[in-house]
Amino acid sequence: KLCVALANMGLPQAGTKQFQAKPPDKGSFPLDHDGECKAQFQAYMKCLKVNEQNGRKCRDLSKAYLACRMDSELMAKEKMEHLGFKNK
Repeated sequence: KLCVALANMGLPQAGTKQFQAKPPDKGSFPLDHDGECKAQFQAYMKCLKVNEQNGRKCRDLSKAYLACRMDSELMAKEKMEHLGFKNK
């Protein structure tokens, strides 16, 4: 019985859903190997830590980091409104 149980461990069970991986909404983007936006990233991460992960208090830094990534061609240019930032 143990051999049958072990042989069937990797098989999907009746009634279980299969996991379907899907790509991210905005696609993939290259990592910042040269550290072009490292300062903006670190400022944003520090802000999150200081503010107990409250991203609302760090929105300006998040926007600056994304702008740096776009300016450095580390991600596709996108209107900030499409990334969740409202025009002021």
